[in-house]
Amino acid sequence: MQQSHKPQTPILDVRDLAISYETRYGDVPAVRDVSFDIQRGEAHSIVGESGCGKSTVAFGIVNFLGRNGRIVNGQILFQGQDLVGRSPEELRQVRGDRIAMVYQDPMQALNPSMRIGDQMAEVLVVHRMMPRARALDYCVTMLKRVQMPDPENVIRRYPHQLSGGQQQRVVIGMALLNDPALLIMDEPTTALDVTVEATVLDLISTLQREFDTAIMYISHNLGVVARVSSKVAVMYAGEIVERAAVSDVYLSPYHPYTQGLMRCVPRLGQSKRESFLYPIRGRVPSPKNLPPGCIFEPRCDYARDLCRQRRPELRPIKLGHWGRCHFAEEIVQMGWQPPEDFVAQYTAERSVDAAARPLLKVTHAQTFYPVASQKLIGGKKQFVRAVDDVSIEVRKGETLGIVGESGCGKSTLVKTIVGMEKPTSGDFEFMGFDIAMPVSKRKLELIQELQMVFQNPDSTLNPSFSVGYQIGRPLRRFQTVPRGQVEGEVMRLLDMMKLGGRYYNRLPRQLSGGEKQRVGIARAIAGRPEVVLCDEPVSALDVSVQAAVLNLLLEIQKEIDTTMIFIAHDLSVVRFFCDNIAVMYLGQIAEIGPAEAIYAPPYHPYTEALLSAVPIPDPRAEQKHIRLEGAVPSALNPPSGCRFHTRCPRKIGKICETETPPWRDAGNGHRIFCHIPLAELRQMDPVVTVRPGNRLGRQHA
Repeated sequence: MQQSHKPQTPILDVRDLAISYETRYGDVPAVRDVSFDIQRGEAHSIVGESGCGKSTVAFGIVNFLGRNGRIVNGQILFQGQDLVGRSPEELRQVRGDRIAMVYQDPMQALNPSMRIGDQMAEVLVVHRMMPRARALDYCVTMLKRVQMPDPENVIRRYPHQLSGGQQQRVVIGMALLNDPALLIMDEPTTALDVTVEATVLDLISTLQREFDTAIMYISHNLGVVARVSSKVAVMYAGEIVERAAVSDVYLSPYHPYTQGLMRCVPRLGQSKRESFLYPIRGRVPSPKNLPPGCIFEPRCDYARDLCRQRRPELRPIKLGHWGRCHFAEEIVQMGWQPPEDFVAQYTAERSVDAAARPLLKVTHAQTFYPVASQKLIGGKKQFVRAVDDVSIEVRKGETLGIVGESGCGKSTLVKTIVGMEKPTSGDFEFMGFDIAMPVSKRKLELIQELQMVFQNPDSTLNPSFSVGYQIGRPLRRFQTVPRGQVEGEVMRLLDMMKLGGRYYNRLPRQLSGGEKQRVGIARAIAGRPEVVLCDEPVSALDVSVQAAVLNLLLEIQKEIDTTMIFIAHDLSVVRFFCDNIAVMYLGQIAEIGPAEAIYAPPYHPYTEALLSAVPIPDPRAEQKHIRLEGAVPSALNPPSGCRFHTRCPRKIGKICETETPPWRDAGNGHRIFCHIPLAELRQMDPVVTVRPGNRLGRQHA
């Protein structure tokens, strides 16, 4: 007689969930008709733009909706038991014991006034009634399992004494102390370096296997989702619009929104000369003002009358693949074609004269920060070597990308160039003028020609002044146009930023993150500068907004022939956007050359490790597994010889520790700062290989 197998009960089963917030305008529906389930040992991701409801779903599961938030419909079945309607005490027991959550910012989850050991032990003392001494021992064991170096000392430290990656490991370890059945992770790697992010993602996969935990992973990073998840749900404006296995959603998306997200992501092996980013037009609608039919209809390239009249249901399109679109099957067969005006606009050739004299030339630059000695009397003065012997050249109309981990000196270098930091030594030549001085000592004409776009527009836009006033200020300051024409020029700049004149009198708080960044760019180019320095201008933006801002910068560069220095931690973005790339490590350049050369062998071992850590939004990609051990050494006392030797997986011996590496010339301006012979570096295998026989063809990095 054949034995029948009973279907396994999901760890989490969300059915028709609806969440609303009570506001002065009435109830605002933040989440509607959301359904998905997660089995034991399964990682299920939710992706979408900011404001789509991803985090609201997570907070609804653990009942962290605040005073004005409430679940108005649906069920949340955890291990078969409905959590909706449970008392606060019952939910508190479930949250701390069987459901754990890891937040985006570990410093918000850790108490700055308590030692790490005390915070972790509290979880076991409260929920397991474990004696404190035994709880501390178990915490040390857990920190070892999350690969924390020196855990015995870490438990005696305070959160501020740990790096961002170490703080996140503490939070993950704390979440796993009670062996939860469900682990909810809300953007846990967004603020981390790409190398630390890769290690944390490896850790999540390992712990998932070891603990057999169900994971709900929230992210806007499509590359991260492809790496950690087996299933994915795509959310838009409070609804799930597509749900399937990761490979199905990434390789054969059925919903126009999912297709649009995929077109916004730069691929690691592609540049601006051979590929394009197609941002999704428009913006996510407000929850209190949703379209009557399909909520994506105002932004959809395939919209028809039925889409405006009737809301589509989430329906099975094929086995295991669900979509919320009236014409999903037809759309896939039709294929998508970019608008003709878009292609004409972004395929225009732009050439850079390689023989031209550099517009900006930095030679042997050093920027040191003095640090007070620990000794009260007779202590030797010490310096943080933020930038140490860096040389770069940038020609008219060219874009130089600078990449590297946090603390490598990227931002200090551009701040020194723009005059926000005083150089310690070195030559800084711009347009034939010496600019090795603070901005306060520079002539107004030089200040006008060298402008900067910062990472966080909130910290650079004055909340008290209108958008129009702030863009007009440099026009008045530099007398770019006569005073009577300032308003008209601001309107022209707003049109160039794809904002329009209606934004002139708005205040920064009335703008989205992407709109604020566009205002920051408009202000930077208002004086028509020769060089714009961009410090992580798209790192905090959604992929669709990021694509729009990158295209905007490309358009500006083509229209006014602007020269740019572009800092980013996303190597895919840098590969797409930049002509040349400099890879920095601990204040020095490890490798520099044309973008296409940096992403193919020969590599500097540090570049190779960075490329192996990049999350790639393609489940077919085969990627080398290279992880750097330990933290970046202190710039206060950098290692002798090659500064990378303490973490280098290709270290060849004592020479790396004692002697400064030579520059290896790989040709065409490509140089590598390494002891390993160039012939050996050329023998490296590509870090990333996309399997042949697919729509994208074969790519190498």
